[in-house]
Amino acid sequence: MTLTSRTSVLPDRVTTPTLRTFLRGVPSVDQVGVEERIAALTTRSIKRESKRAALDLIVRMIDLTTLEGQDTPGKVIQLASKAVRPDPTDPSIPSVAALVVYPSMVPYAVQATEGSSVKVASVTTYFPSGQAPTDLKVRETSQVVAAGADEVDMVIDRGAFLSGEYFKVFDEIRRVKEACGDAHLKVILETGELGTLDNVRRASTLAMAAGADFIKTSTGKIQPAATLPVTLVMLEAIRDFHDATGTMVGMKPAGGIRTSKDAIKYLIVLNETLGEDWMTPDWFRIGASSLLNDVLMQVRWLETGRYWSPDYFTKD
Repeated sequence: MTLTSRTSVLPDRVTTPTLRTFLRGVPSVDQVGVEERIAALTTRSIKRESKRAALDLIVRMIDLTTLEGQDTPGKVIQLASKAVRPDPTDPSIPSVAALVVYPSMVPYAVQATEGSSVKVASVTTYFPSGQAPTDLKVRETSQVVAAGADEVDMVIDRGAFLSGEYFKVFDEIRRVKEACGDAHLKVILETGELGTLDNVRRASTLAMAAGADFIKTSTGKIQPAATLPVTLVMLEAIRDFHDATGTMVGMKPAGGIRTSKDAIKYLIVLNETLGEDWMTPDWFRIGASSLLNDVLMQVRWLETGRYWSPDYFTKD
């Protein structure tokens, strides 16, 4: 199933009181139950013959990311090459899902990935803080889409959300979504700053109601970033939103997922919560920089029976 752009599921005439009423209907999270569920799911393992397929799927789900102040066109072009051909010596390794860069690097990423299946994503809305006037956030989004970005990763204003200014958060997401045009919108909640799983659940529902194509855990700039309990809560919000509206929304845990073993745990939780329909790059992404090399090392081990040195692979 292919992801299609959409708009808010709520009417245009939305106010802070109506949003508060809407969010009061979001069920509370049983934190003990979440932790027990994660403990039960993460004890599972997959058979050796299924592991290669799982590793290939992880590669295809990766949003390969570079978001550093020292990013240069040369670094982005080099990383784009890796995104398209993760291991130049093994053409069986698929391309990653997307390359995520800062707005100024979008033209270089677009040029370097031309003709491939790799999407170009750009962070916007004054990543990672989200502290800027809405008009500037919308303008920045329009600019990256005009530059060729296929996907936009926006951050919500966590201060506004925690202050109960739900309409401000909702309206910004809706306006940024409009500025995206045909580009897909991932809404970053920065769950490490939301404080509680109940807030994670409410923010997830608010973002989906405002038109998010994906909801995403983190910027990767603060700790904790992605965690399995937070991801489970967001997946359950997606499940309930789909049951209520018939609308599929994607999920992206990001930050701190560095090993194949950890990534497989996320796939298990995804499959057990949302099922096979979401087990594709169209609906699930993993935001990472160092994960890809670990996956390549695991593939080499499956093929040769021994681990290759990390120095064999290019640095992300």
